[in-house]
Amino acid sequence: MSVSDVQHVTSRDNPLLKDLRKLAQDPGAYRRLGRLWLEGDHLCRAALARGVRPAIAVFSASFWPAAPVELAQAAVKKIVIADALLAAVSGLESPAPMGFVLDLPDRPELLPDAPTVVLDRLQDAGNVGSILRSASAFGFSQVVALKGTAALWAPKVLRAGMGAHFGLRLIEGVDASALDGLTVPLVATSSHHGDWLHKARLPHPCAWLMGHEGQGVSAELEARASHRIRIAQPGGEESLNVAAAAAICLHASAAARQA
Repeated sequence: MSVSDVQHVTSRDNPLLKDLRKLAQDPGAYRRLGRLWLEGDHLCRAALARGVRPAIAVFSASFWPAAPVELAQAAVKKIVIADALLAAVSGLESPAPMGFVLDLPDRPELLPDAPTVVLDRLQDAGNVGSILRSASAFGFSQVVALKGTAALWAPKVLRAGMGAHFGLRLIEGVDASALDGLTVPLVATSSHHGDWLHKARLPHPCAWLMGHEGQGVSAELEARASHRIRIAQPGGEESLNVAAAAAICLHASAAARQA
């Protein structure tokens, strides 16, 4: 490739660099800027594997000469940034030497009959990202995040999702009334009442309702559910982390479907 294909950035006042800092460190910046920052080789490759093409590919000056071809040529626009400046952008303890800038995808329409996970006011980015990974792994192609849930495309959620975002229909910031558009049965999780998961006849497809870390599924949302499920905990703990509970429930659904 010619030198003209690549733009070199050496000033901390560069407008792109300012945007990258916002995207990497502010959970809501992607909504204002209409772009996403994917930091690191793993997330970038995960996006490419799902057919996502970046608007801009960004590399540190020291990494650029050895950048793999599939990453170096993934975008028409390539930016090479001085190592110290790119490291200052990062929200990671060990900054990555490259990343992609993506245009924020348009919010998809709700599919009425898709296997779905509904997130009800989950606050922890790690939990949200982990649930997205489980949803993707176990065949739940649609995730609906109600208002009050951590931003689905926030940097910490992106990292915790490990690329799952790019295989899912992600609908965020909606009211519970949006669930009126689902034709699949709603299945509510609970720590204290409902049918035992290992004995229940689980509907498929369905929409699993995963609630706030401390409060669980709201009463309004639980009233919509046709099934209420709890997980046996013979070890005696009061409750499970919501991401762990989601993984168990979604796996049970996938296993029941295969059986």
